Amino acid sequence: MIVDFHCHAGRGDGMTGPPFTDAPLGKYLRRAREAGIGRTVVLPCFHSDYAKANEELARIVAANPRLIGFAFVHARRDAGRIRAMVRRAVREWGFRGIKVHATDAPPTREVCEAARENRIPILVDVVGRVHLLHMLAPQYPDIPFVVAHMGSFWDDWRAQQPMVDLLVRYPNVYADTSGVRRFDYLVEAVRRAGAGKLLFGSDGPWLHPALELQKIRLLRLPADQEALILGGNAQRLLVSSRSRTLSNQDPDCLHASASNTTASFSRPSH
Repeated sequence: MIVDFHCHAGRGDGMTGPPFTDAPLGKYLRRAREAGIGRTVVLPCFHSDYAKANEELARIVAANPRLIGFAFVHARRDAGRIRAMVRRAVREWGFRGIKVHATDAPPTREVCEAARENRIPILVDVVGRVHLLHMLAPQYPDIPFVVAHMGSFWDDWRAQQPMVDLLVRYPNVYADTSGVRRFDYLVEAVRRAGAGKLLFGSDGPWLHPALELQKIRLLRLPADQEALILGGNAQRLLVSSRSRTLSNQDPDCLHASASNTTASFSRPSH
């Protein structure tokens, strides 16, 4: 099963660009289905109040069992309420991870402790500041840190080259492939760190999921290694040791009620 680990949904309130304004899923969902993508991790747009943005995302996820929600938090502005925000998202809405963007603020201990408490990964866009992983990864070796865009959506070699080194060095550091245009960095990451350290992502709805998926196909990997990048690694990170694994059933037939918004991922034990 193919899992897209990076897509946006819902509305932002900054309205200074697409990531701050609106992420409609209509075209993305059609394209994802046509590309054979079975599950998609969705994240709110940038917002002045992530508690509200996460609530909106919960309604979107509840309406579509193909979607898996991640709670967006602002590490500085939400300080003091992050634990409560994440706990609500996980326990009430079935969210399976945390999203942090360094444009807002990089992850803090409060964010990492919330991830640890709920046994969920952190998807972090470091905006080129990959050196932050040298602080985060060894301090929280039990938390998976997935670095968006291999460290830089803007193709900054000064971030993506050392990102490969970080994948090799730290067992709990991963990267998603969304928006990566320097293809040889993907080749190098697989060669040096292994297929177990990359997760397919599209950065939808703004990037075409089939186009992003083709990059993984073009790596020409053995079937078992390609399967790790396309979904196996996501399954391993999103499903705890005490949870069920992904079902291969048609997600349209799974968990129709809003109480099971994460499709075939079970909720963490409390």
